Amino acid sequence: MGTLLFTEEQRTAHIPLWKDALVSESQREINWADTKVYVAGHRGLVGSALVRSLEAKGAGEIVGWTSGELDLRERDATIDAVNEAKPDIVIDAAARVGGIMANSTYPVDFLKDNMLIQTNIMDGAHSADVERFLFLGSSCIYPRHATQPIRESSLMTGPLEPTNQAYAMAKIAGIYYIEAFRTQYGRKWISAMPTNLYGPGDNFNLETSHVLPAFIRRFHEAKESGVKSVTLWGTGAPRREFLHVDDLADACLMLLQNYDSHETINVGWGDDLPIRELAEAVAGVVGFEGELEWDSSKPDGMPRKLLDTSRINALGWYPSIKLNAGLAATYDWYLENNAV
Repeated sequence: MGTLLFTEEQRTAHIPLWKDALVSESQREINWADTKVYVAGHRGLVGSALVRSLEAKGAGEIVGWTSGELDLRERDATIDAVNEAKPDIVIDAAARVGGIMANSTYPVDFLKDNMLIQTNIMDGAHSADVERFLFLGSSCIYPRHATQPIRESSLMTGPLEPTNQAYAMAKIAGIYYIEAFRTQYGRKWISAMPTNLYGPGDNFNLETSHVLPAFIRRFHEAKESGVKSVTLWGTGAPRREFLHVDDLADACLMLLQNYDSHETINVGWGDDLPIRELAEAVAGVVGFEGELEWDSSKPDGMPRKLLDTSRINALGWYPSIKLNAGLAATYDWYLENNAV
């Protein structure tokens, strides 16, 4: 993989200064009432938040297909569906996702499925002459030992975290595919890299979920069964930031109106905490009073992953949902929709 790495100077040599990458005044205002938006992955964590945000904006029409209606890995079917719908905007929030265990166990599936999904959606959007497209990646695209907080220009400047390398490589390919469409066809398409997300609609399956929803389910089940301790993976030392998915959705709609650049843009809170403190916070919200034990033989993942959000902050956007309030609301949603 060493031959693929670039310095930050090489990464940004052909990219205009981001301060000059705003959408022009004549393009900036989107009349949502007259806009048809295709949200790929509309029933997932991010997609459902985007649908809520678009409905609040009064979007004219929101298009989406379930996996049973359309397998996005099927190229011809996906291109035909997008062409038939003819959306004005496409937001790609569809992906095969999972935590450390799932990524480590099924790297072929994570790489192959995500490459197929995003390529088919983008090719369909190009065929349908979609004017604006937002591709959503993940902060795991950045090098394992990137300077913190991580700037957008850190992309491809060092080795990836091995435990989610396959997923990250697919997302990196998606970023460059967006860039290729801009270069070759002049498309005003953009990509954004959110930090760790949580909120209503999350995946609480312990084999495939991310750390925060896994904590919610494990602590809830431990409380209900009366066990005195829960053992968690790793040391608890790695630091992570967490963004409520409704904040991300708000950022996405702002970017579609105000951002136009080859270079991806980070979306995050701009602050982080150790996983150990996250576990304690979730346990407090859930009401689990037992001991938290840590299995240091299990992988920690990246030691730290804090995004530099100065670029999106300069556009006037900041998150609003604080972690404790977001955790409480997410646990309430879990109780209503998942707990048995």
